[in-house]
Amino acid sequence: MIDLSLLNNNVNAFPGLYLSNIINLLPLFLLASIRIGAFILSVPFFGMKGVPTPLRIVVSFILGLAVVSFVGLPSEELLNDLNFIFIVMVEIAVGLTAGLIVTIWFASVALAGEKMATSAGLGYAAQIDPLAGGQTPVISQTLNLFLIVLFVTLDGHLLMLRVFFESYSILPIGAMPPPFVLIGAGIKAAGSMFIAASLIMLPVVGIILMINVSAGIMTRSAPQLNLFSFVFPVTILSAFVILYFSTGTMALAFSDLIFSTIEALEDLMIGINDG
Repeated sequence: MIDLSLLNNNVNAFPGLYLSNIINLLPLFLLASIRIGAFILSVPFFGMKGVPTPLRIVVSFILGLAVVSFVGLPSEELLNDLNFIFIVMVEIAVGLTAGLIVTIWFASVALAGEKMATSAGLGYAAQIDPLAGGQTPVISQTLNLFLIVLFVTLDGHLLMLRVFFESYSILPIGAMPPPFVLIGAGIKAAGSMFIAASLIMLPVVGIILMINVSAGIMTRSAPQLNLFSFVFPVTILSAFVILYFSTGTMALAFSDLIFSTIEALEDLMIGINDG
């Protein structure tokens, strides 16, 4: 004979199996996943258009489970709050701001590649870039892929997620961040983007400039030389040679860019905490 009382006690020991509990916990879990979901959709590596949208949603929910295990579920009072829509908008704003900061920093590589291509006469060698939504020089796309490979190799995506998880401890769900901190972080990232792009492209563009100056002196002293038939191929060939020999130095520059991006995220979290 089976003791039904023991069976009932075992069933009552697992309240998470009841459908009513799942329905009550699901809105809280969705609220905890909004910030990390907005971050995943806007960050360059996870938010690439080549990544299918269902996969990004699944990754967002999986990271939402990590958030719940890290800080726990939010309070049920937030669901009954009159400012619930405002709380959701704040969570989206925090996630998008952090993701856009990373995107702006990584855009410095594309900007540097575009200026390199223009200086070397390779601006016409462009193809459709699904990330930018338009035509981008091939050099820019190559440097972007190089940056993504280094980003994954150096575990930058894991460090970035670890720093972002700290935002839940600094700014709990339902709290209001200082708006000037979010806006200031975006403006600071935009200024740093131009500085980083200048440092990346300066050696290559400087050498190409010296080649163009030498070619100008040669054509000035010997006008019978055809500029387009002689200087133009030399400039393009020199650009490829320079990029080949500067791969190691550029890899070090990209690694510094990745860690500077993570430091920018840390500065955002410190600004939110101090604000």
